[in-house]
Amino acid sequence: MRRRKAPEREISLDPKYNSKTVTKFVNMVMTRGKKSIAERIVYGAFEIMRQKLNDQDALKLFHKAIDNVRPRLEVKPRRVGGATYQVPIEVRQDRGTSISMRWLRDFARNKKGKAMVDRLADELVSAYKGEGSAIKKRDDMHKMAESNKAYAHFRW
Repeated sequence: MRRRKAPEREISLDPKYNSKTVTKFVNMVMTRGKKSIAERIVYGAFEIMRQKLNDQDALKLFHKAIDNVRPRLEVKPRRVGGATYQVPIEVRQDRGTSISMRWLRDFARNKKGKAMVDRLADELVSAYKGEGSAIKKRDDMHKMAESNKAYAHFRW
């Protein structure tokens, strides 16, 4: 039985862009509580992305990259009479955003050979252009949801 929903914490705006999304991304990139280093990495990646794409507004580029990676559908396992079905469900906006940020961070971390700033910038640029590992992961997720559309009636 489920109890009450955990209250959503108030998140502050980041100092440079006044955006909650950027703050969430900085918090996601942060390891061992070192926020200043995480901010340096994220802001540096934004600067590199801005230069590579010849645009003035890094925030706009970041939001477009996140939006390109955001999954619209996902599958959840659902047990029905001893069998487990992968049931496709729509992804809420806030969950989709956090999933896309997590994918971008993880793919950047798993690359080797460059500084994290460069890896994150590369991942963001490729997401903005609609290519790269995170976009492939989103497409795979959509493909899985599409192939299991027959089980959509098990949605709850």
